[in-house]
Amino acid sequence: MSIIETTIDIPQEHLPNVCGQFDSYIKKIERTLHSTIILRDGALKVIGPEESIRQTKSVIENLTALSARGNTITDQNVDYALALSFRSEAGKILEIDRDVICHTIDGRPVKPKTVGQKTYIDNIRKKMIVFGIGPAGTGKTYLAMAMAIHAFKNGEVNRIILTRPAIEAGEKLGFLPGDLQSKIDPYLRPLYDALYQIMGADSYLHNAEKGLIEVAPLAYMRGRTLDNAYIILDEAQNTTPAQMKMFLTRIGFGSKVIITGDRTQKDLPADTVSGLDVAIRVLKGISDIGFCYLTSEDVVRHPLVQKIVEAYDRYETARAGHVREEKAESGKESRKGHAPARNVKTSKKEKD
Repeated sequence: MSIIETTIDIPQEHLPNVCGQFDSYIKKIERTLHSTIILRDGALKVIGPEESIRQTKSVIENLTALSARGNTITDQNVDYALALSFRSEAGKILEIDRDVICHTIDGRPVKPKTVGQKTYIDNIRKKMIVFGIGPAGTGKTYLAMAMAIHAFKNGEVNRIILTRPAIEAGEKLGFLPGDLQSKIDPYLRPLYDALYQIMGADSYLHNAEKGLIEVAPLAYMRGRTLDNAYIILDEAQNTTPAQMKMFLTRIGFGSKVIITGDRTQKDLPADTVSGLDVAIRVLKGISDIGFCYLTSEDVVRHPLVQKIVEAYDRYETARAGHVREEKAESGKESRKGHAPARNVKTSKKEKD
């Protein structure tokens, strides 16, 4: 295998952003792609096998382009650029970055960061109802909220309705103090957090007083018809089949619905079927309903979250296989212990 070298020119103002603190991003690229990167005279000299050189150059050039667009390079950007380089899809990271949904209250652009998130956003734009299904940290709720606020500000809908089932995450909270709003607020806090970050607390309170933005438990949706609204059902894995059917039949004219859930984090009683699981099976053939499945590759929180999600996936897959093996062995033992009796013919004398 021949070792070659090449030089990548990076504008001086983007070097700190692309290299990372104490050259942490450069070291990560070197470890992953088995190349050597040397900073010399304001340029990066890359040494290694031809394929490693190609991948390294592609990753660094894409990170430089992201920096030139005003992005602060993060570990997630570097990790995802590296992942795409192994699939020969490195250029997609720039295509994804062009899709700006809206801006937060402090001017930060909200946009998809992975191919899965871009597919999710495209589905929301095209379909009337979209299911966003995936593990924690994939931006299901945050991106849905950004799309809802964007549509509301542009006059595409008259109001935003955010709801989720009020179920404790494995804890019994008992009788919380305060009035009704105080009791349900803890269940809805993640929705408020996203609203405040994107829209701002003052704007939210102003629109909430007018009834244009509503955050409520799922139980409050019964008996209503929701026209010209952007409706988000969060934590849908904690609905029962009856609740999911009730929610889906509230939808009126001019409305758009996003349903988010993580099928691996159910807080329902052990013997209760999830309404999300049933809806996926029942509705998969309807053309105006989209299903977007996000994976651990789409996690955009701290890189450790992605590793945690992947570790749990491996554990649950191995556990499911072990359970199947145990059932198979149990079935074999059961068949051995209950062998059918032979049909023995008896003589007339024995009968008497």
